[in-house]
Amino acid sequence: MKDEENTIPENLQNKILFSQVVALLQNARQQVLRTVNSTMVYTYFEIGRMIVEEEQNGKNRAEYGKQLLKGLSERLTTEFGKGFSVDNLQNMRKLFMTYSNYESLTSILQIQKSQSLTGELNTKIPQPLTGVSENQKAQSLISFFKLTWTHYVFLMRIDDINERRFYEIESEKYNWSVRELKRQYDSALYTRLALSRDVAGILKLSEQGQIIEKPKDLIKDPYILEFLGLPELHQYSESELEEEIINKLEHFLLELGHGFTFVARQNRITFDDKHFRIDLVFYNRILKCFVLIDLKIGELKHQDLGQMQMYVNYYDREMRLEDENKTIGIVLCQNKSDLVVEYTLPENNEQIFASKYKTILPSREDLIQLISESK
Repeated sequence: MKDEENTIPENLQNKILFSQVVALLQNARQQVLRTVNSTMVYTYFEIGRMIVEEEQNGKNRAEYGKQLLKGLSERLTTEFGKGFSVDNLQNMRKLFMTYSNYESLTSILQIQKSQSLTGELNTKIPQPLTGVSENQKAQSLISFFKLTWTHYVFLMRIDDINERRFYEIESEKYNWSVRELKRQYDSALYTRLALSRDVAGILKLSEQGQIIEKPKDLIKDPYILEFLGLPELHQYSESELEEEIINKLEHFLLELGHGFTFVARQNRITFDDKHFRIDLVFYNRILKCFVLIDLKIGELKHQDLGQMQMYVNYYDREMRLEDENKTIGIVLCQNKSDLVVEYTLPENNEQIFASKYKTILPSREDLIQLISESK
């Protein structure tokens, strides 16, 4: 009996030790992977720089550039194998051309340029990095590139620098895969957020990503729910829409935005012997408040907004704790009249919102037009 008593805490301690070692190893692997990715992108950036500088030495730059990339591709492929096609070398060149204008890189590159001008210029073969300043420059560039090469290949297609910076920040901050990055870009996340902000707010998006400080910062219009797999013109009920959202809850949380956690579905509230059900209840950890969502098929009616106002009032008076902020209510509908929303809700409204939803992903052009019309 005594031996058994001694064995139990020892086994428990072994399990705790194992968990700690596993966590340490997993963290180390992730750190190594991030370092490898950053070093690879930095290396491609440097290759791109060398290609651009060499192209500038050619008389017929366009033709010289084509021959340069073709010859370099053949030799690198022979020496190192796959990964150095002409297309990929063009992407490396584009990486340098795209990111060398970023303010955070300009000072580093200026140091590099001044050193190359004062160094030995009697050979075209790039010299290896030497000296403390060169090593610091390399480390600074490596630390700048925090995403994978595949991320940057996609990001370079975005011409608007503010929009590109926004997606870079969000990808890094929330560890977006390339697939999620593409989905957020295709759903025009930046445009949906930018159109509800002034010039200063748009600049803030490109410098800090999406910052949630007030209820309106959470709201998107429209919400894109193409992941539900429901055809746009299909006759489905509100309960079927809700069921599909629950089945794809992880995707829905990503579309809602940052800080959301799921609380309940069909949450029943009762007063005066009357029962009401709120379709979906969430909690936002950033704003520290409940977020109630009601799903409506078809055109939004003023009664829908009145009903949501009742739900919000109930939560504020019966459910909200003293240290929590006021409840937010969102009515998701297929269509709405902005005037109905404007005249139903008070002028200083910061709690009730109505947004459209789309169950298919429109073309980017159609989506931007839709967002502009909703503004």
